[in-house]
Amino acid sequence: QVQLVESGGGLVQAGGSLRLSCATSGRTFSPATMGWFRQTPGKEREFVAAINWSGGTTSYADSVKGRFTISRDHAKNTVYLQMNSLKPEDTAVYYCAGTKDFALRLGVQDYEYWGQGTQVTVSS
Repeated sequence: QVQLVESGGGLVQAGGSLRLSCATSGRTFSPATMGWFRQTPGKEREFVAAINWSGGTTSYADSVKGRFTISRDHAKNTVYLQMNSLKPEDTAVYYCAGTKDFALRLGVQDYEYWGQGTQVTVSS
């Protein structure tokens, strides 16, 4: 079994920054590809960013490209999402996700493991 635990969410003013962390734990393996998704009430969960096992390949949603950076630290079993120049429309619950697939995956349906989510609120 794999557990994902997010932290780092909170309230920030527009233009500010936050760094989300996702700590992974499991007895048998660590997820290969990791991703971040977000969801607002009444809307479907949407892709934000993904990173492959080596960290050498990443992908971002157009809405966050140039502002958000995904990274991972295998020594700490942690994935990060650095969010800069935050906008009110970035307000959402952010979820960390993992998959055993080594290919970079962008769809909600591609991920087997999910965290509980952390709230990010950006005030105008």
